[in-house]
Amino acid sequence: MKEAPERLDHPVIGRVIFVLAIGIALIHLWFNTFSTLSELWTSALHFGLFGLLCALSMPMIRSERPGVRRAVFGVDLLLGLAALGCALYLIGFEDALYDRGVNFSTGDWVVSIAAILLVLEFARRTTGWFIPCLCIVALTYVAWWGQYVDGVFNFPGLSWETVLYRSYIGGQGMLGSIARISWTYVFMFILFGAFLVKSGAGDFIVDLARCAAGRFVGGPGFVAVFSSGLMGSVSGSSVANTVSTGVITIPLMRKAGFPARFAGGVEAAASTGGQLMPPVMGAGAFIMASYTQVSYLTIIGVAALPAFLYFLSVAMFVRIEAKRSNAVKLEDDTGESFGTVLRNGWHYLLPLVVLVVALIYGFTPTYAAGIAIVSVVVASWIARKPMTLRDILDALAQGSRNIMTTAILLITVGLIVNVISTTGIGNIFSLMITDWAGGSLLVTIVLVALASLILGMGLPVTAAYIVLATLSAPAIYQLIAQSQLLDLMASGNLPEQARAIFMLTAPDSVEALSAPMDRALAVELLGQVPENFTSQLLEQALSPHATTMALVAAHMIIFWLSQDSNVTPPVCLTAFAAAAIAGTPPMRTGLTAWKIAKGLYIVPLLFAYSPLISGTPMEMLKVFTFALFGMYAIIAGLEGYLEHPLKWWLRVLMFPLGALMLWPHGLIWIDLTGLVVFLSLMLWSTRRTAGPGVTATA
Repeated sequence: MKEAPERLDHPVIGRVIFVLAIGIALIHLWFNTFSTLSELWTSALHFGLFGLLCALSMPMIRSERPGVRRAVFGVDLLLGLAALGCALYLIGFEDALYDRGVNFSTGDWVVSIAAILLVLEFARRTTGWFIPCLCIVALTYVAWWGQYVDGVFNFPGLSWETVLYRSYIGGQGMLGSIARISWTYVFMFILFGAFLVKSGAGDFIVDLARCAAGRFVGGPGFVAVFSSGLMGSVSGSSVANTVSTGVITIPLMRKAGFPARFAGGVEAAASTGGQLMPPVMGAGAFIMASYTQVSYLTIIGVAALPAFLYFLSVAMFVRIEAKRSNAVKLEDDTGESFGTVLRNGWHYLLPLVVLVVALIYGFTPTYAAGIAIVSVVVASWIARKPMTLRDILDALAQGSRNIMTTAILLITVGLIVNVISTTGIGNIFSLMITDWAGGSLLVTIVLVALASLILGMGLPVTAAYIVLATLSAPAIYQLIAQSQLLDLMASGNLPEQARAIFMLTAPDSVEALSAPMDRALAVELLGQVPENFTSQLLEQALSPHATTMALVAAHMIIFWLSQDSNVTPPVCLTAFAAAAIAGTPPMRTGLTAWKIAKGLYIVPLLFAYSPLISGTPMEMLKVFTFALFGMYAIIAGLEGYLEHPLKWWLRVLMFPLGALMLWPHGLIWIDLTGLVVFLSLMLWSTRRTAGPGVTATA
């Protein structure tokens, strides 16, 4: 659901919402810089303030009748104040609440139930019924019907007092670690994105992309890829990214001769990938760093090449479609060159530089974001149109409104995560995935992809990643680490300390470990080690760097797969937003976007099976290079076009050719064979291509 225009444009209510949004932004800036409040108090105020903002800007029900509108606003105001009152109750009576523990007074019952019902209602307003219903199922499972379930999911149950205490009063659930992520990393970087957009950086990025790529055949498509990648990293929302850049790029693509449905699909796919692009990754990098306890710099360092690989794969679709559709070049009426645009707007890049430098120098991500926000204002003073006080206030208000939906959802998702940790369902789910997959990493990834698609129909990307990471990251990490262990065993390079564990648990296998062996034998020997020794064996066999990167790979796989719901029917909001701009059928546009975004499925396989993010720089570049051409071959097979239409047998040939370069077989001569054959076909196809397209005026 969207904010109500009649409230935002109202002379009194609109001003109240504007001032409240500014106040929320300033309070959160204080939270993340100079505040000494406890995390519990801060999370409570985070819930109360955004609950009030949501209640005022998103009506409980919509009506065209003035009398009904006034009545609904009165109810909404009371609900918003009630949310703030629940937060103040927790702050004012904290000591007494902890002294009583789970022995509730009447006030404890009222406030805890009210807080949960309010956040469920606000979640319903922002994204519909899916999340509230999921939370109700989770909470009642813990307190009621879990005891009636047979098998591994049987849970004896907790009292309602304990459930409510853990859900709100005890600083878990709604006010736990997920809420802390919301008011720190997510808030600061979405606010940073709002300042960048307000300063004019969005227009600069589109103009720069247009000058850099717009004059090539198919240039408007490359503009969409380039601009969406840069904007999506800081916007935090693929839908917002689509709307902001798509209104420019989609009409440009259509004017150049691209089919309207393809134009919408490219914009949706490119905007979805924006949250994969460092340095911000839509705050995903910081959430991943918080979950894995791996440094932010490590996260963005390994995320760069995969992100480039994804955007280049989208650009490959653009290139092929430009040749097939005889897309024309566009001349820019402004006549500005790339150098002119860069010279006039280089200062817009300074905040990103400041952000990265501050992080390298050891500032916390929230402090670095605060410094970067200030640098946006300072950098704008170099521009022809510096940010005024009104612009700064607008950016503060827009930042609060941009994060409102995400904040409410993350607070609500905290209830689900708390149930998962309380009941141990996360470990059970991981074991079930491993069992269903039969120990196969590939099948596990497919199962997680299906789960991400289902969750993504009701959850935004960030929330879907958090839930999936809680449930399935341990299973994927275990399988990746075991795969590396099997490689060591097969090569005969197992460390002595790891062999000692085999000596204790499977002494008959020690002699075989001293020499290289078949991988099947390695699997058989590993199966002799009891499960309770597996974790210790992995720690002894793998280096700290290897285990760390296995954990990062597991989370990166989940994070990438969590993006697919944006472009995968039947619920693909990013594609639907692009379809609205392109004027095309939403579902057909979604199917096109899903095809173009194939990198979302191919690159995670490289995380699992290749050293794309865990190897040396040379190993990473080698995987990147061969994967780039391998994906181009597969895309040519999907499209049936290279530089000219491919006959059916050549089209079929492209798939095994791409697999030769993508599959991590470890044999360089196979990669080179695939590359030479593909480049030869590319050269042959180029010679059969018609002349360049004519030029039109943009």
